[in-house]
Amino acid sequence: MQDAIDRKILAQLQHNAMMTAQELGDHVGLSASQAARRRQRLEEQGIIEGYRARIAPERVGLGVQAFVQVQMGNHDPAGAQSFRHLLESLPEVVNAWTLTGEADYLLRIWCADLAALNTLIHARILPHAAVSRVQSQIVMDQLKQAAALPV
Repeated sequence: MQDAIDRKILAQLQHNAMMTAQELGDHVGLSASQAARRRQRLEEQGIIEGYRARIAPERVGLGVQAFVQVQMGNHDPAGAQSFRHLLESLPEVVNAWTLTGEADYLLRIWCADLAALNTLIHARILPHAAVSRVQSQIVMDQLKQAAALPV
């Protein structure tokens, strides 16, 4: 269980994971060594799963973001496992969720351009034996970036 200081540490690290122990301690009212120990404990407990750099997609040649809903034709375990393996092999698929409702999966995809998205959908996703329907929505503008969790 986390206390108020742990939650402050988590909030600070979500905004700047590169913060030194001294900086973190200054923000949460602890010494550098106490802050470092708490961060390490949060990592060991699996509360902090890792650290990532946030990259500007357009600066690395990714110009199209899309959400793709996938409806399966059947729901047998082998087909679902095969589809999951397909998703894992596609670096363009940066998030994937299973859903309730009409669509079975929601995929967040980044591609260089519309032609690359078209190829991904028509040459890799739609041909999968378990897939019956795909519907895509192209992101026109992202109004809010992935935000920190409300800890």
